[in-house]
Amino acid sequence: MTRFLLLLVCLCSLGQAPLAETRYITDIAQILLRKGEGTRYKIIRTLTSGEAVEELGVNRASGYSRVRTKDGTIGFVLTRQLQDEPGARERLAAMEARLVEFQQAPDQLAMKLAGLQEIYNRLRIEKESLEQQKEELEEELAAIKYTSSNLVQITQERSDLNKRVGALILQAAELEQKNRDKKNETNQRWFLIGAGVVIVSLLLGLILPHLSFRHRKDSWGRD
Repeated sequence: MTRFLLLLVCLCSLGQAPLAETRYITDIAQILLRKGEGTRYKIIRTLTSGEAVEELGVNRASGYSRVRTKDGTIGFVLTRQLQDEPGARERLAAMEARLVEFQQAPDQLAMKLAGLQEIYNRLRIEKESLEQQKEELEEELAAIKYTSSNLVQITQERSDLNKRVGALILQAAELEQKNRDKKNETNQRWFLIGAGVVIVSLLLGLILPHLSFRHRKDSWGRD
């Protein structure tokens, strides 16, 4: 007897589906959620038509499914009392609610359309503004790229210009030094010329008197 019960439990376990799936209670007014697979097990609660439950497993041998309700209660119900879609009453109630919504929709749709038109106009203005900003940014980017591409050339030209300025400054300094040297040479020449004139004058002053005296003496001696 014990072995038979163990074998039955194993068969029941093998008959259950491993994946959980959402199912709905059929249009039967109420079905019973039990602790086990069979009418001999205690009733946990009743489930109403259209209520969604999570199907945790199916035992095709017993015809029961293991389910979990929204509040987390786990139990067993007959598999034939579950279906993949909500019951007809729930679908009918949803359709009636949609119908009422559609009947009230014209005025609401007109208001929504006006609101959407206003949003569209605002977005169009913002789009035009963004396009203008985009064009300005593209122009600035092009100018930056152009400046960046010529930066090396500008730097080289500036370096060459600095070298030329330095060379001109050095050349001017050399010319100024040459002018000073020439001026000094000129001054020295005039100084030497003046000194030579003075010396010659002194020599003449010393020599001439003697030459005159000798000439007179010779003249007297002949007389």
